[in-house]
Amino acid sequence: MKKIMLIGYGAMAQAVIERLPAQVSIGWIVARESHHAAIRSQFGGAVEALISPMECADTPDLVLECASQQAVAQYGEEILRRGWDLAVISTGALADSALEQRLLNAGGNLTLLSGAVAGIDGLAAAKEGGLERVTYRSRKSPASWRGSYAEQLIDLNAVSEAQVFFEGSAREAARLFPANANVAATVALGGIGMDDTRVQLMVDPATKRNTHTLHVEGGFGEFHLELSGLPLASNPKTSTLAALSAVRACRELAKR
Repeated sequence: MKKIMLIGYGAMAQAVIERLPAQVSIGWIVARESHHAAIRSQFGGAVEALISPMECADTPDLVLECASQQAVAQYGEEILRRGWDLAVISTGALADSALEQRLLNAGGNLTLLSGAVAGIDGLAAAKEGGLERVTYRSRKSPASWRGSYAEQLIDLNAVSEAQVFFEGSAREAARLFPANANVAATVALGGIGMDDTRVQLMVDPATKRNTHTLHVEGGFGEFHLELSGLPLASNPKTSTLAALSAVRACRELAKR
């Protein structure tokens, strides 16, 4: 039986808990103290509720981050310095190039989960032949953008048709939209980098899905990929596929 540490206790973490493979158990959950009573109620004494991963005296088989870019910045380096394996869903944290270098140099094993998009393996293969252009577009409902920087760029209540409200680099998108643009960072890290990957963010009042479009050109040729995913019912900012990529990491862990 493999034992993991889960960072986060929100909608994505709950989705992972619901689908956890039988060969994997949760030993620790890192969450705000206000969540600890709920954790104890859900798991009894089987799971230890922690404020920080560093409170754990044992060695998890995997630390699975399902919280935020802030959690990656706060805990990631020290987790890796302990030699622990860390899987990250909030890849946008690596838009901070200094943090990215600290994580890569810390030791341990850092895995960047594919999250809400498909085709990262093909993108990585195409990179071997030289990439010329990578463009990523995200189209989501107004509800998915509420509470984000989008509210300063567009009136979400007045949108009547699909509109692009942001165009820029993946680094800019990941910094400005930490809860919405992790896919942009994942695409950038798998391809031509944060500054050269072009990003368009759209709001579409006619959709209830999160649509991710990836267009790649290079020495290999060209590919165009579009994925239309359902958001989690409990959090429209989060794609169900992103949670499932974390579940897959647990299933891969069980095979070791």
